[in-house]
Amino acid sequence: MAQWLARLVDIEKVVGSNPTMPTIFENLEPQKRGLFKMNCQKIISQFIKRLEKEGLLDFAEKLNKKFSQSEVYLVGGAVRDALLGLPDEGDYDFVVRKVSANDLENFLTKEGKVFLVGKNFGVFKFLPKGKKIGTPLDIALPRKEHAFGTGGYKDVEVQSNPDLEIKEDLSRRDFTINAFAINNPQFTTRNLQQLIDSFNGLKDLQKKVIRTVGKPEERFKEDYSRMLRALRFACQLDFKIENKTWSAIKKFIPKLNSEIKGERIVSYEIIAKEFLKAFYLNPVKAFDLYDQSGAFKVLMPELLKMKKCSQPKNFHSEGNVWSHTKLALEKLNSKEFKNEFGGEKPGIELILGIIFHDIGKPYTIKTPKKDIVDRIRFNDHDQIGADLAKKICERLKLSSSEEFQIDIDRVVWLVRAHMFFLNNNVDGIKNSTLEKYFFNPKFNGQDLLKLGFIDAIASIPDKGKTNLTNFYKMAERIKNLQAMSKEKEKLPESILDGHEIMKKFKLKPSKQIGELLKILREEQLAKRVKSKKQAFEFLKKHLEKEKSSLLF
Repeated sequence: MAQWLARLVDIEKVVGSNPTMPTIFENLEPQKRGLFKMNCQKIISQFIKRLEKEGLLDFAEKLNKKFSQSEVYLVGGAVRDALLGLPDEGDYDFVVRKVSANDLENFLTKEGKVFLVGKNFGVFKFLPKGKKIGTPLDIALPRKEHAFGTGGYKDVEVQSNPDLEIKEDLSRRDFTINAFAINNPQFTTRNLQQLIDSFNGLKDLQKKVIRTVGKPEERFKEDYSRMLRALRFACQLDFKIENKTWSAIKKFIPKLNSEIKGERIVSYEIIAKEFLKAFYLNPVKAFDLYDQSGAFKVLMPELLKMKKCSQPKNFHSEGNVWSHTKLALEKLNSKEFKNEFGGEKPGIELILGIIFHDIGKPYTIKTPKKDIVDRIRFNDHDQIGADLAKKICERLKLSSSEEFQIDIDRVVWLVRAHMFFLNNNVDGIKNSTLEKYFFNPKFNGQDLLKLGFIDAIASIPDKGKTNLTNFYKMAERIKNLQAMSKEKEKLPESILDGHEIMKKFKLKPSKQIGELLKILREEQLAKRVKSKKQAFEFLKKHLEKEKSSLLF
């Protein structure tokens, strides 16, 4: 997971931090065709040389020696990312022509470990001997696919054919930017590599466009989840979606909820995977694309009520709840947020917390005109919103994603607790209450702190500046508590436990023991009790005082 998340960064940042890394964006002017081709060849050569140095092409060279007629192609996302100058994910796909499935299997078995994930249609996962690689190489024969027209993920009939032209194999890919191939990658010393771009993917990379291979409607009918992949790639690469592709997405997006004989065509697990990736990569763009494409209407219709939910202008001059939520997502990339919390990329649970934090407002709104209140109010919107967030997250099975390992309870807790910062008496909040909210191993107190800050700076009053007094008071108190322990996320253990209290004061198990522990914990966190001796003395006085009050 860490490796995958680490590479999901903005293209411009990657290129900017790697000035020696060539990318196709170095020569955008159409009149520089020659330079452009030279630049692509340079990228390919450097990429292939690195793979050769790591020994990842040894199998291809040995294969060609054994089967002189064989043709090896490096295909797919690895080629795209190399051309864009993106960090290498370590996930490589190869297509081998003019070698039978049996011959290829026998050869690979002698050269390493083979996982027969798709032997019947010529697909092998291969771990070469003596090579330390995290992800097996995908090695396949050229394939043709016949979709059954259901729109289900991989609901196709696959036929492998070692003599099938590489262009035919590439034609079954989803988008032009994923339909590249490099032939002869093993011949690094002979400079024979050639970029195969049968569907003008380079042109789309230059224009920063997501376009389907062939007719969009046909591609999406083959697999409806490709629509969400298009949205995700647009977020990942900060590309636009080509007009015809976009029109087809808007037309077919309701199909995401289609069923056949009571079973979903596109599983929630696949939806969750694409949804979370898109919002992690680019929250604001994902928010817009899921809205404009109709994906929110299909998957999270509860959110759309925020568009027509007004807010009191003296607190929210930025607009309705929808506008406030989008602004909150934008603030994740703001100077204020980065100055306060550093440049670390916000986690997906925080992003979800922001999306859902005010979802309860349309369901709880009361207005002076209809409900005889002093102003627009949203009493208990945090509690109702938490219930809605739980319902949506569970329905979409967001916790099913292996990449992100979402804890739905943590997301729901963020929504339920986000109003904590509006407590006007911050100084009066008990230390033990702060411990419950910000040092609880079950929940992410740092995310709650970030959400409180984001919510505040995205709430624009019609007069004056955003009031962050409560936030900074809270942050200071949390900082003081953190100073009590070497572990910032955990406070020191309680000085006494219940058994010690019962033994010392000859008490029986009861609610009283729990109350004494709470009172003692508050004294400990206030640094008024620092040892067991002081703890026993404090409890002795407290019990004597309690006993005395009962006599009168």
